[in-house]
Amino acid sequence: MASGIIRVADVKRTPLHMVSGLANVKSAIEEMKRHNVSSLVIERRDDDDEFGLVTVHDIATKLIAKNRSAERTSVYEIMTKPALMLNGDMNVKYAIRFLSRLGFTRALVTGGDDPLGLVTLRDLVLSTADFEEISD
Repeated sequence: MASGIIRVADVKRTPLHMVSGLANVKSAIEEMKRHNVSSLVIERRDDDDEFGLVTVHDIATKLIAKNRSAERTSVYEIMTKPALMLNGDMNVKYAIRFLSRLGFTRALVTGGDDPLGLVTLRDLVLSTADFEEISD
């Protein structure tokens, strides 16, 4: 955090909790409960695939609100793919602007091709609490 700049990598949460896109939503919910998280990263099927993300919001709006079965619905049917990714070296204030403009509340943090962690808009905003001025 040299020169008062907070980087996305400084705020990210690890470890990531991953699940196959072929898993059913019921097992994804159980995984979320087990780890006390509200999102799971969907594994890539191969090197040409992208990571996905499934959240409690996805489950609420795309499954429960539509009266679909959690046992008969696969995660890939309700996930967001590709997942939004932020470079870990990005300044937090720009990450906040980026997520806000796109209407996203979370993103994977990368340091190359693989995710290093997950960051939420909440994490990013709260990380700025010690700074009086974050505008530019």
